[in-house]
Amino acid sequence: MISLKDEIVQERPFSSLEEEALLNAMRTADCLHRAFARTARGWGITSTQYNVLRILRGARPRGLTCSAIGSRMITAEPDITRLLGRLKAQKLIRKQRDRDDRRVVWTQIAEAGLALLAEMDPAVEAAPRELLGHMESRQLRALIDLLELARSRCVEAHPPGGHRAGASIGEASACPQSKPSRDEPRGRGKHPMDGSGSRQRRPS
Repeated sequence: MISLKDEIVQERPFSSLEEEALLNAMRTADCLHRAFARTARGWGITSTQYNVLRILRGARPRGLTCSAIGSRMITAEPDITRLLGRLKAQKLIRKQRDRDDRRVVWTQIAEAGLALLAEMDPAVEAAPRELLGHMESRQLRALIDLLELARSRCVEAHPPGGHRAGASIGEASACPQSKPSRDEPRGRGKHPMDGSGSRQRRPS
């Protein structure tokens, strides 16, 4: 194995064991994230967009509010509204206002989003084994335990229930209470849905 010090060509020793551990964790997370991003890129979406689609697939049929989506994401997203807007433009998700409280907007995965995830599932499920399959089960369990222990002091850790202990960057303004648009019906129970067509590219 190559040490982090050799990877980044650092001649001086790290200032502390904690610094070396932290930089190793950050380097590893970046490496694995970029590898997974290459997998998602073959279908024309980012790894963050994929994460949102997976979250919404698990929240069917009701869907989730904007802030609830943000609280369940693996990596913090400073502008959830824009992220959802891009997915909506691709017709992968749809939105509708709550029947009882028009200020609340529910986001749901569209049929095109479900179809896209179904195509991606085999490759995505194989990715962890390709990236971490060289490690033994005991090593993986120890890694999981150590990472959870290391993360326990983070201000933005996700406690049970899906709500963050502290607000992430941009969380307060990421999900504005938008007003109904002119082409949205004002009555209850009927809301326009996006079409389900998709122009996603298949991996070559």
